[in-house]
Amino acid sequence: MNHNWPLLQTMNLVAGYRSGSKKIIPIAGPLSVEIRAGQLICLLGPNGSGKSTLLKTLAGLQPSLEGAIKIEGGDVHQLKPAQLAQKISLVLTDPVRNSNLTAYSLIALGRYPYSNWLGILREADKAVISRAIDAAQIENLVNRKVATLSDGENQKVMLARALAQDTPLMMLDEPTAHLDLPSRIQLMRLLHQLAGQTNKGILVSTHELDLALQVADQVWLLQAGGQLSKGAPEDLVLNGTFEAAFDKEGIFFDKATGAFNIHAGNSRQIGLTGEGAPAFWTRRALQRQGFVVEGQGLSQFVKDPSGLSEKTSGPAIVPADFPSVRILENKGRTSWLLEYRGQVQEYDTIAELLAALNSATP
Repeated sequence: MNHNWPLLQTMNLVAGYRSGSKKIIPIAGPLSVEIRAGQLICLLGPNGSGKSTLLKTLAGLQPSLEGAIKIEGGDVHQLKPAQLAQKISLVLTDPVRNSNLTAYSLIALGRYPYSNWLGILREADKAVISRAIDAAQIENLVNRKVATLSDGENQKVMLARALAQDTPLMMLDEPTAHLDLPSRIQLMRLLHQLAGQTNKGILVSTHELDLALQVADQVWLLQAGGQLSKGAPEDLVLNGTFEAAFDKEGIFFDKATGAFNIHAGNSRQIGLTGEGAPAFWTRRALQRQGFVVEGQGLSQFVKDPSGLSEKTSGPAIVPADFPSVRILENKGRTSWLLEYRGQVQEYDTIAELLAALNSATP
């Protein structure tokens, strides 16, 4: 990836809107950010924090309240609509539904900034459209009517249209909003691949927090009140910024797994020693029962089903009067060894382990 030059820069930008003739309502800022070639940036934030307003301001769809936005060195508000359309392609949340268009025809509309008023496609335009279809991996959809497409298929067609527009910058507002989990994962992974393969700068406003932590080169975290924190997702996790932004009662962010948990631990503490997938799922089960799980080490990484890394190793360090679990692996068989108050018992399933813990611990 080439991240050497900024495609978009803002200087002290304040995004918001005007209500009536005099009232000004700022949403975000002042912000000084940039998008570089080859980067995938995920714009995250709680509902109502102003993500869509900021994205539309950066795309030139609405005026900024203060500050400047430069695209490849030029002021965004000095560009004519046709010029802006050659700089930024935008994919909004609502899918297009029109029974009279084929998917190919919709994708071909992405060439409008370059075609004449009749919209006649040259061979060069057709070549760009073909590459967009290949990149979005939708060769099997091009002859389908748009009205027959699923939400996931429609979103990929809209992505292909944006690619056919062939701009250095792409912006997508909640592209996974209407998709099921497999389709969300596929789309976010595709955007990550496209940023590197096409050297475009891609900005995605999304609620897919777990996926953003995996695919984003940089995260912009917009908080209620307009403050924006930016950086590598791992840095925002480790310095507590991510955790603080989404801190709500009954939900907590687990730095060890990069995931949100709905079962905050209470005063019950437990040690866990083990590795791999059994350790990950045991930890999940113990947290669901309200335990604070200790003993995560640094020696081994595995992938959980959402793609995040889990690691546990080494002896669990807990007070002597607290329970401790050790995961045993022997010739493909997994068992759980529970030690509590001088008693040691082995269990064949997590369900058996949890039942024993709930009967033995207050």
